[in-house]
Amino acid sequence: MAYQIVASTCTACGACEFECPNGAIRMKGDIFIVDSGKCTECDGAHDSPQCAAVCPVDGTCIPL
Repeated sequence: MAYQIVASTCTACGACEFECPNGAIRMKGDIFIVDSGKCTECDGAHDSPQCAAVCPVDGTCIPL
């Protein structure tokens, strides 16, 4: 499974991009997106998905 970023609530703050241990998050247009092929939900690197942990807007970084 992977995470996704809800475009309508993404503020494009960039906090998630640098926290992703897999480099699965990148800017596309005005928002950030998650490459589901690279996203491992931080398994093996952290106890929980870091994109969701650092996002300032609850419910923006969610499981696919």
